[in-house]
Amino acid sequence: MTALPDRRLNAYRPDLAEAGLAGIVAAERYVEGTPAAVAVPVAALRPRPDEAAGIDTQLLFGETVRLFDRAEGWAWVKADADGYVGYLPETALRETGGPATHIVAAPRTFAYTGNDLKTPAAFTLSMGSRLTISGESETRGTRYLTLSGGQSVVAAHCIAIGEPPDDDYVATAARFLETPYLWGGRSGFGIDCSGLVQLSMMMAGRKAPRDSDMQAAGLGVPIEREALRRGDLVFWRGHVAIMEDERTILHANGHTMNVAREGLEEAIRRIGWLYQQPTGLRRP
Repeated sequence: MTALPDRRLNAYRPDLAEAGLAGIVAAERYVEGTPAAVAVPVAALRPRPDEAAGIDTQLLFGETVRLFDRAEGWAWVKADADGYVGYLPETALRETGGPATHIVAAPRTFAYTGNDLKTPAAFTLSMGSRLTISGESETRGTRYLTLSGGQSVVAAHCIAIGEPPDDDYVATAARFLETPYLWGGRSGFGIDCSGLVQLSMMMAGRKAPRDSDMQAAGLGVPIEREALRRGDLVFWRGHVAIMEDERTILHANGHTMNVAREGLEEAIRRIGWLYQQPTGLRRP
């Protein structure tokens, strides 16, 4: 029997599938999907349209998707950034509007109701959120960018899309130290091990698959233990850590329940009793 495509990266159901799967999976009809964008700070993407279903991943404000179906308050989508497929509430989406011009570069920042830090915060944004800026202003020496919705964000917390990124993704990952661990998390409010890798690399202008098994299978090239250096990845079954230097790792983990710094040897001993030895080492 031929194995079905990975449901995380391929949109198919008996009644509907994405057009690219015609001839590969059976469905009543195939659609290209329509463009949409995330309209809330963080949207949980689930494997089925059910609030009780676990979170597979998260999409951030302004990220774009292909929308395949709407039903009973849920939208079935595929993320443009990494191809992840799942369900999120219809209310989490909007029309794409104008192209994003900036991206949030601080782990977390506020969108204010006015161009002044003393005005109420309308909502909070994570690093990686994509913004369409319609103007800018300055209040008491602080520069603000005006969002298309009228709110303002601190300009220093954003970078223009197309601006050369900081290519040291490890330094970006370190900015998330003590961020709470969240299974399926991919934001500055809560993040998991592979989400930390993906989001940090995205900010460095590099693409990474979403889940640790995908990263272990094809992100970069395999290396030997003695070659480990800053920026390399260490994989266990269901877990990934970033080498901060030759002896220290950064990882979002369920032991400390946050993003933590830990000695590699100590981590190997601690993790070994439950998940055995590392399954692979890669240089992205």
